[in-house]
Amino acid sequence: MMQPDLYEMIFKRKSIRKYDETPLDDATISGIEDFIKKAEPLNKDIKTEISIVPNEAVTVFLPVNSPQYLVMTSEKKEGYLTNAGYILEQVDLFLSSKGIGSCYVGMAQPTKETRKNLNLEFVIIVAFGKPGENLHRTEISEFKRKSLSEITNIAGSQEFLEPVRIAPSATNSQPWFFTGGNGVINLYCVKSGFLKSMVYDKMNKIDMGIALCHLALSVGHSGKNMEIVFDKAAQEEGPKGYYYINTAILK
Repeated sequence: MMQPDLYEMIFKRKSIRKYDETPLDDATISGIEDFIKKAEPLNKDIKTEISIVPNEAVTVFLPVNSPQYLVMTSEKKEGYLTNAGYILEQVDLFLSSKGIGSCYVGMAQPTKETRKNLNLEFVIIVAFGKPGENLHRTEISEFKRKSLSEITNIAGSQEFLEPVRIAPSATNSQPWFFTGGNGVINLYCVKSGFLKSMVYDKMNKIDMGIALCHLALSVGHSGKNMEIVFDKAAQEEGPKGYYYINTAILK
């Protein structure tokens, strides 16, 4: 079960793009590695690894420069990108809870030398370190996000979906939509056109895992449990312009 204190970080966390150049000390890195081992997967049958590497081990194509990075790798199986996002967002929130900044960096790659040491498929890189800017948000209004009515048609869904609404996503696209009701939440991802899919398809699937992480934390905070299932009817009856990911059953 996810650490309950991560829930509070949902409402404070923000992407940090400016960092102190000083690397984190060994004790702090060790604590992060310990948490990574405990992070809960969405699918236990998919093998994943998260490596902590120095700045010189990655190539970043955006103005983000951290002393160290997380490199996420995974077995390439059905749902592996969503599973990766689900795990990484737990780490992201944990870092924020410890006063450490972080940021998903879609435009980054491991160097050729780093790739030689990777055992699994490269997924994404996350920058992290001592923040060189304000670490936390102070008000919900600081989140520039879609309204609840734009991401769901479930009446009275604020308790569970408000934490999902403010989840991070690539270019703040929020590719998710939720249907259902009465303890059932169906999750869908926006369909991209051919050109957009070449850029966003991978990131969108990672984003869906991030959204599911926030959903799991909000459900747990309410005292309920969540089971992830595949519902063929929900797959066939999805909203226009979206494709089905999975269904959360709240118990």
